[in-house]
Amino acid sequence: MQTVDRSAPQADEWAEPAWDVALLFPAQGAWSMDEYLRLETNRLVEFSHGSIEVLPMPSDRHQSIVAYIFSILLAYAQQTGGKVLFAPFRLQLWPGKLREPDLVFLAAADDPRRDDAFWTGADLVVEVVSPDDPHRDLVTKRFEYARAGIPEYWIVDPRDESITVLHLADEQSASTYAEHGRFSRDDMAVSPSFEKLAVDVTALFDAA
Repeated sequence: MQTVDRSAPQADEWAEPAWDVALLFPAQGAWSMDEYLRLETNRLVEFSHGSIEVLPMPSDRHQSIVAYIFSILLAYAQQTGGKVLFAPFRLQLWPGKLREPDLVFLAAADDPRRDDAFWTGADLVVEVVSPDDPHRDLVTKRFEYARAGIPEYWIVDPRDESITVLHLADEQSASTYAEHGRFSRDDMAVSPSFEKLAVDVTALFDAA
């Protein structure tokens, strides 16, 4: 006779996710700005014209890269009077569109775009390319940050251990980014806008 090990977890054929919990939230496309801002979670959640996007949990390497660049931006901000924050924190690109960049930087801590709930602009943003959807960081956000008039966008790509520094080709029209440089190991990634702001690419990826 076959015996059943009662000490082992037993599968419940009726068990399903608590789908009813989803009914407590608005449907995609129906989220208001206030509902999004009231959402409490330890996940990165971005907002786009009534819809939300839940981003994957970052890896150890991803967070190590962010922490290293944050330390450099923090030291720079302390010297120049700027302000830097790391995700999760919201950046409004335009009304109805909020992202949560890995790092956001303002050259002046008293910049009026700085608010407690979210910033309405930044002078530099940094994204570390996520393996789940590289297109989001390489293409989608490149277009969005340029449209929002953010002067500099740094893309850190762990896959080939590179940093691409982009800057607005025409800050008046805020139309598109031009490539200031693509930096790899043995290079110093430098900013076209902020004097003495640089990241040692080899040291960054060795630390990560």
